[in-house]
Amino acid sequence: MSFSNKDERSLLSFDEYEIVKTSHHPAIYDLDKDALRNLAQRLEGLHDKEKTFKRHKAREAKGTADTRGKSFPGTADHPARRKQIFAHALKRVKKERARHYNLEANASHVEAAHRALALHRRNKFTHHPTAEPAAGAGQHDKGGAPRRKRTPGSKVGSILKANARAQAKRDQRSN
Repeated sequence: MSFSNKDERSLLSFDEYEIVKTSHHPAIYDLDKDALRNLAQRLEGLHDKEKTFKRHKAREAKGTADTRGKSFPGTADHPARRKQIFAHALKRVKKERARHYNLEANASHVEAAHRALALHRRNKFTHHPTAEPAAGAGQHDKGGAPRRKRTPGSKVGSILKANARAQAKRDQRSN
């Protein structure tokens, strides 16, 4: 069920109506991203408050809750209608926030498409190097001196002894 501005004005206080009024057609387009987020938070708070009042009034009518006192007269219908007004306003604000988001996303997609097209066009043409004679860079130094292999002393002696035995065998054969 939709509400006219006259109905909204009669059901809401002045401050609440001013908040809801900013969610209507011409005023909502003047709000930026942060203002829309703040407006949505305020409307959610008001909506939750009315939801609580409606539940409490329904429980009072059933007899399962105590009365809230003279400051909260009426039936559960009044807070239910106020809750619907805040829900409609919140829906308008969320729609506008989604529109802002989609515009930003669309703009970023267009920028990415332009970059991709420029890259594609740039890579379409083969770029040959110039035909100037140029010397190659040559070998590159790895840095540092070559590593020395260290053989343990025990191995050095055994190799020398093995060579000596082999030489002795050869010397005996020639006799």
